[in-house]
Amino acid sequence: MKETRKNNFYNYKNAVITIEIQSIMPERFINLIWKNDVYIKNIIRKSVTTVVMDIRYKDYNKIKKIGKKTGTRIRIVRRWGLSFLILRIQKNKMLIFGVTIFIGIIYYMSTFIWQIQINSDSNLPPYEIRQKLKAYGVTNGINKNKIDVYKIEEFLIKNDDNIMWVRARIDGSRLIVTAQERKSPPNIISDNSPCDLVASKDGEVIRLYTTAGTPVVNIGDMVKKGQLLVKGVQGKEGDTYTVHAAGDVLCKTFYEKTKEVNIDTIQRKRTGKKIVNYYININGKRLYLKNTANTFNKYDKIEESKFFIKKEVFYEVKEFKVRGNIEKITADTSDKLYTQITSNLDKTVKILDKVVDKKQGRLLKVRVLVIAEENIASQVEHKEEIMEENKQTKE
Repeated sequence: MKETRKNNFYNYKNAVITIEIQSIMPERFINLIWKNDVYIKNIIRKSVTTVVMDIRYKDYNKIKKIGKKTGTRIRIVRRWGLSFLILRIQKNKMLIFGVTIFIGIIYYMSTFIWQIQINSDSNLPPYEIRQKLKAYGVTNGINKNKIDVYKIEEFLIKNDDNIMWVRARIDGSRLIVTAQERKSPPNIISDNSPCDLVASKDGEVIRLYTTAGTPVVNIGDMVKKGQLLVKGVQGKEGDTYTVHAAGDVLCKTFYEKTKEVNIDTIQRKRTGKKIVNYYININGKRLYLKNTANTFNKYDKIEESKFFIKKEVFYEVKEFKVRGNIEKITADTSDKLYTQITSNLDKTVKILDKVVDKKQGRLLKVRVLVIAEENIASQVEHKEEIMEENKQTKE
């Protein structure tokens, strides 16, 4: 019965195996295979007595018989094909069954929502949104098929006046709800309200354009932060009226940063000498298998771990003082300072020039001055007193 099953298996299986034969006369063995209508391919001769070839699995019995007749040693090198995959599955039925059940359970569990994540503004408590979702019937453990994210968005906006915009989306087993608070529109200053233009920072006036108001500074004037530039008043003396001052006051502005850096640097170089220790870590305490005292004044310490035995290596190093290149240090430091200055400037600011100077002592002091052009006019509420303060500043 067992032999019948085996023969049936060889009759219908078309899997391919790679065999290695060892014989004094491998050519005779191959000729006999061909005479018995055995299909072979990919014949490779490895040595005088060894040949590797591919055959069909169902012909293996014939080849074994031929091998006994010729005294040829046969060894299976590789098995491949659908038949062997089926054999492996048959041998591991319970494992395949368990994996299938596990995948089925995971798939079934993935059809539910197990976490509700709420992203909202600070003044819009997630707890309130969660309670509204609960009232709507959306809780942890709900089936995804019962959720319509568009209806959830509509429900939240309709039932909460503080929500201006909401977005609900399903991501895996999570329901993510993002809500934005409804905010009151900002108070917009009317263009007709009287105002003055004052300096937002120190600078030198290089150009002045006004569409409303009376300039009180001239080109070339140095102005201080808060100083009046354009007064919100127009008209002739004795017949003036307040206006909403408007215009641009372009000034040279100055940004400066200074940094002190070391000229000499310390370099470390290993001498080639080292000390190696081995230990075991038990409850945070080290039990040394080899412990040699570290006698190096300066060293690098490296720890390695192989299984439960740990290794620490001390490499002796010597330090050397290296004289730095003044010009290179200055260039590198000034570039960093320049980047720090320009990264904080508005995109409308135009860079006119960069001045770099250095002062050498024990340390190298590098100073970077960036000269820029920008509009420093800033609107403030119109006050009659500002004019008087501006006069006092000039005096």
